[in-house]
Amino acid sequence: MSPEEFRRQGHAAIDWIADYWAGLDDVPVLAQVAPGDVRRSLPTAPPEAGEPFDALLADLDELVVPGLTHWQHPRFFAYFPANSSPAAILGDLISSGIGAQGMIWATSPAVTEVEQVVVDWLAQALGLPEQFRLTDHGLGGGVIQDTASTATFTALLAALHRASGGSARDTGVGATKWAVYGSSQAHSSLVKAAMMAGLGSECVRAIEVDPATQAMDVRALELRLADDIDDGWTPVFVQAAVGTTSTGAIDDVQAIAEAIDGTSAWLHVDAAWAGVAAVCPEHRDRILAGVHLAHSIVTNPHKWMLTTFDCSVLWVQQRAHLTEALSITPEYLRNAASESGAVVDYRDWHPQLGRRFRAMKLWAVLRTYGLEGLRAHIRSGVDLAAYVEELVADDERFELVTPRSLSLVVFRHVGGDEPTLAAMHALNASGVAYLSHTVVEGRAAMRVAVGSWRTTRADIDRTWAELQRVL
Repeated sequence: MSPEEFRRQGHAAIDWIADYWAGLDDVPVLAQVAPGDVRRSLPTAPPEAGEPFDALLADLDELVVPGLTHWQHPRFFAYFPANSSPAAILGDLISSGIGAQGMIWATSPAVTEVEQVVVDWLAQALGLPEQFRLTDHGLGGGVIQDTASTATFTALLAALHRASGGSARDTGVGATKWAVYGSSQAHSSLVKAAMMAGLGSECVRAIEVDPATQAMDVRALELRLADDIDDGWTPVFVQAAVGTTSTGAIDDVQAIAEAIDGTSAWLHVDAAWAGVAAVCPEHRDRILAGVHLAHSIVTNPHKWMLTTFDCSVLWVQQRAHLTEALSITPEYLRNAASESGAVVDYRDWHPQLGRRFRAMKLWAVLRTYGLEGLRAHIRSGVDLAAYVEELVADDERFELVTPRSLSLVVFRHVGGDEPTLAAMHALNASGVAYLSHTVVEGRAAMRVAVGSWRTTRADIDRTWAELQRVL
């Protein structure tokens, strides 16, 4: 493809994306295909001769779009949002065009140094304590991971290194009985991290939650810690959730930090969804309460901050715990800059060696929206969810399951599980909107997670009207 052909096809691809967005309001949110439909529509072998790019764009419309669940649809309310935005897409495009490999500073200095600045910008925007920033004289810093799941795994590896005095890195987890803690509502990635670290799922303690708020019961944590220590277990990692997937519950980070004081446990704050709301001063106290006592915190700009997947930022107070746990330097990576100690090699901050220029899209978002634009986006999601909360409260057939958490509303039919799930499935099948479900205290509930950059009050009204129709 010549430069001129690339230019023409690039325009065509951007036009396709713009047309896709423009038509989203008129297509079903949920994919309308059966298992295997898309696969069977594609050739069983690759073409021998190259095809024009136009043919691929045509197949997108005919074969791919019908099999998509449209995460950028204004009435996608399932799970949590996976925001994209024009600025983020263009940033990602530039990153792909540059095609740099940023595994160490020397392989592309700008890839590393732009990321250093951008993650510090985000830390400032959220109001994170100074110790999490990568200042010239500080000990902490941030790094862009692919997802919060990887960030949790990375933090656990650092915690094991710290608690074992470095032996876990060289000889493995050994005979020590390590224990990992999170609430019963913690993300499943906590268990997977323990599995991948070689600790096994049985070392993970699911701590009870307050039935009303679904936040961790800190007294239950204290009791379990005491029992485990008496039984010869060593607490190594405690995860506090700030915005659980199920209900958006926010654990008391300060109380958890106090509960584990005196143990060797690392405190990790999982704020994957809710953390970005701290860009708004009115939400900051609730979200960041106690975070200064944590060893690490993660939040995902790719959920609610207009940044195309994948972009998850992990900050630590002591970056040495990461680099000492994960650094390994074969001869082909040795270079004067790294050995001088004057640069950051981000390959030592996560499990993978290779890393792409993810900071480019986050940089594009921060610069084009500005903090004012980001606050407006977050506030819009919160305000629309408050409107959903009002609609639920005004309809005697429904009840709130937990208090609204930022832009997440969890509710159910007063008649119980069967009408709750039937109403949700009927709404989803209509194509008008897409909700997901959860189970709270043994009872089914529907979740409305607002956060798309294209959602308006009219989308809430249309969704609610359709829910009324299918009841």
